[in-house]
Amino acid sequence: MMNSPKDWPEPIVRVQSLSESGISSIPDRYIKPPTERPSFHVFGSSQDTAAVAEADNSNANIPVIDLSGLESEDSQLRAATLSRVSESCREWGFFQVVNHGVSPQLMDRALEMWRGFFHLPAQAKQLYANSPKTYEGYGSRLGVEKGAILDWSDYYFLHYLPLSLKDYSKWPHLPTNCREVIDEYGKEVLKLCGRLLKVLSVNLGLREEFLQNAFGGEDIGACMRVNFYPKCPQPELTLGLSSHSDPGGMTLLLPDHQVTGLQVRKANSWITVKPAPHAFIVNIGDQIQVLSNAIYKSVEHRVVVNSGRERLSMAFFYNPKSDIPIEPAKELLTPERPSLYTPMTFDEYRLFIRLRGPQGKSQVESLKSPRRLS
Repeated sequence: MMNSPKDWPEPIVRVQSLSESGISSIPDRYIKPPTERPSFHVFGSSQDTAAVAEADNSNANIPVIDLSGLESEDSQLRAATLSRVSESCREWGFFQVVNHGVSPQLMDRALEMWRGFFHLPAQAKQLYANSPKTYEGYGSRLGVEKGAILDWSDYYFLHYLPLSLKDYSKWPHLPTNCREVIDEYGKEVLKLCGRLLKVLSVNLGLREEFLQNAFGGEDIGACMRVNFYPKCPQPELTLGLSSHSDPGGMTLLLPDHQVTGLQVRKANSWITVKPAPHAFIVNIGDQIQVLSNAIYKSVEHRVVVNSGRERLSMAFFYNPKSDIPIEPAKELLTPERPSLYTPMTFDEYRLFIRLRGPQGKSQVESLKSPRRLS
């Protein structure tokens, strides 16, 4: 196994400081190759290329699902809600949830608190600067590839579970009460993740607790990444976050409801997500794609930036315990559909992204069993 990275390969530049310096053009380090820029995206071999057009102006959006239907005494409504979640996991890999049980006031408070952090003086934020070795804290790049093209964003990453990794000293102490807000928010979102995992298990035809147990039962991992996308003078040349699928289990994103930016890959288009008020955006991670033997798909997504407004979002990652081998559920295997993936622990798996940064779907594709590649 590869050794854990020790330090960033080049001096760290805060994207927010670049943005606030008043530059009219972005440094070369942030300019994406033409095929990866927001206007279009090309994939496939040279003999089989297809432009992936953006669908910003279309009416397309990821499904919005009212979770109150799950508690309904009306069995038809409950079944319809389950069916919508199932279809979203199979067809989109993404959906939004409303009436999910997390207080809208808490959601607003958490976003405003983190916005306050990113608007602190640079010196105050620098106290929490991260490194590839700890990964936790205030950061401005992913991956340790020397000379890599960087994303137009800063972030804050912290561990929430297991308790052995929960280190309050790595959490910011400003703005006031922020640690309490982070803790309360984490507790509520954890409950929602547990509920959703049961729904996903039932929809796969498995026992309600199957996915939770496959993740490690009560002994799971959870972490948070707060993304800050400063204004960008040339948003057509760069991305706030490069195309990737999430390496973990399931992600709950609290988006900026005032500024769009998240784009989801759907067939040959990039769909710009239009957030519903006080909704969470839920997406399937690579580990659930593996456990479901690709019945559920983790889907590529990326973030575009804009010249007029900054944007902030909070991603909560609900992950398997780091040392459990993850492989397709035996109950889902048939002679016609044997196991697509070789077992791998989440610890081994996520090192890929920490070394290389976002790489589309190449991470999960590399797990394919040799006998399934022909």
